[in-house]
Amino acid sequence: MARVDAHRLLDEAGATLRLALPLITGQLAAVGMSAIDAVMAGHYSADVLGAVAVGVSLWSLAVVCAIRLMLALPPSVSQMVGAGRQGEIGPLFRQALGLAVGVGLLLFFFVHTLAPRLVRLLHVDPLLWPQVTEFLHAVSFGAPAIACYFALRGVSEGLGHTRPTMYFGLLGLLLLGPLDWVLMYGKLGLPALGAQGSGMATAIIVWAELLGFLLYMRRARAYRGLTLFARPEPPDWAQLAALLRLGLPMAFSLLMESSLFVAAALAIGRLGADVVASHQIALNVAALTFMLPLGLAMAITVRVGFAVGRRDARGVRYAGCAGIALTLLTQSVSTTLMLGFPHAIAALYTGNARVIALAAQLLVLAGIFQFSDGIQAASAGALRGLKDTRAPMLITAFAYWVVGFPLGLYLGFAHGLGARGVWMGLIAGLSVAAVLLLARFARRAVTACG
Repeated sequence: MARVDAHRLLDEAGATLRLALPLITGQLAAVGMSAIDAVMAGHYSADVLGAVAVGVSLWSLAVVCAIRLMLALPPSVSQMVGAGRQGEIGPLFRQALGLAVGVGLLLFFFVHTLAPRLVRLLHVDPLLWPQVTEFLHAVSFGAPAIACYFALRGVSEGLGHTRPTMYFGLLGLLLLGPLDWVLMYGKLGLPALGAQGSGMATAIIVWAELLGFLLYMRRARAYRGLTLFARPEPPDWAQLAALLRLGLPMAFSLLMESSLFVAAALAIGRLGADVVASHQIALNVAALTFMLPLGLAMAITVRVGFAVGRRDARGVRYAGCAGIALTLLTQSVSTTLMLGFPHAIAALYTGNARVIALAAQLLVLAGIFQFSDGIQAASAGALRGLKDTRAPMLITAFAYWVVGFPLGLYLGFAHGLGARGVWMGLIAGLSVAAVLLLARFARRAVTACG
């Protein structure tokens, strides 16, 4: 067995953390923007809050598609950096930007035209249809911007420059509240637009983030010499296909995970309003804490990609192991909080004693799956750095839909455990995913760069 170099492991952990902290801040800013939308809509009226909640959930599908497809860029760019092939980054970026424009237009069509029809198919309260449609029509104009924004983010993060993600995430967070106030509530002489104003504010913020990021990349010294904004070449179908081969499995993997939680929510919806409210509280807390391992996973992708590019097999192992160790550290904190103070956390959301008691039970279960959730995210991030995305897609589909959801239904309804049983199924699915993804990385790390 090779001796572990503790100094190298610590150096790798420090480098990963320096990359990850701005990414974590950027992710938390995105969560904060959703919270601002909810608060502003909630103070406007219950109908607007409901319309914005439904509209945001559908808009989020478009955002997720853009993110996951553009996640093909960081490992591709980081491997080029590690190999000293910086001259290839500009042409790759321009191809990705062209792809982002096409994806953004498709997402615009989905949000503007198909999503309002989907609202009716999902049997959303008919009283909300007009306002949901107004929100979706307004926010849809941000779809091309969000796709291009994540293309810029992808190349910047692949280069190891993660602070712009933090800068422009915080910029959006700071601007959204005032813009929501003006457009939703009709300030500064403008009409009160309600849900439509919320959608307009989001679209404007996305364009502002894109233009700010674009200006930053054109002027910052860190990007000089990469010819990122040279005259675009004709479509390189081989390169575009390579990006899609990486990006589409990641998009499908996220679909498997997000649809698992949606299906769990629908199943729990049969159990009554208090149980649904408790589920939402626990899920919101778990989603917030997940921003930590998610940011670390993005940084792990870059560090592993650097090592692959320079054909450093030991570096791949150190990058993956250091990142996973950091993830276990962050997850130990969130686990301690959820297991130690579940009632206090639930009480931050509601004063209803029954909901607090039910949410506290689910928060304990959420605390248990923190380690599984962190390990599966970090392992998937390390595998992305190796450009290994197809096997993780199959692993997540198996873990979540062959193991997790059927077991959750059995325990929750056939076995009579209710929401707790469904959450036990989530624990099982995430745990299976964590074990299989970690084992996959362990095998691939041994043969990396061979």
